[in-house]
Amino acid sequence: MTIHMLEKGLVQVYTGNGKGKTTAALGLAFRAVGRKLRVCMIQFVKGNELCGEHFSATLLAPYLTIIQSGHTGWIGRKTPGPEAIACARRAFEMAQEAVTGKEYDLVILDEINTAVSYALIAVEELVQLIKDKDEHVELVLTGRNAAPGILEAADLVTEMREIKHYFKAGVPARIGIEK
Repeated sequence: MTIHMLEKGLVQVYTGNGKGKTTAALGLAFRAVGRKLRVCMIQFVKGNELCGEHFSATLLAPYLTIIQSGHTGWIGRKTPGPEAIACARRAFEMAQEAVTGKEYDLVILDEINTAVSYALIAVEELVQLIKDKDEHVELVLTGRNAAPGILEAADLVTEMREIKHYFKAGVPARIGIEK
């Protein structure tokens, strides 16, 4: 396999209370795969059902790998259980390997900001991960409530802001659109 390395990998953050953070990251992954860059998405706090992107990843293999690392059920924000903590720790270990191991060109840590805001991962650990990443790896961090230290360490920050959302009108998540 030909190794495609980015000349310089940067750090992007997609945060905010609006819809589209993971979708934006997947759009970037789709573009990268089109150029035969190797992409790894590790999904924090998501683990109870497969979504459309998981099925797409099987079609785009070996260029796109998605690893779901959350536990089943809802995470209690004030007191995450031991299973949620263990899943986040395993995912973070995978993230460390992905950003330093020279296997991937683009690494997306989906919902890592949420994991940090739930105290599953320390802000300092994520800042250190940013510092330790291979210089050729593009790193994308998604999720609400990105910590100020993460925003400062990033090269690009995009905030998704909810103006109107059809969920509030009772429209459930739809297969192929939200899941």
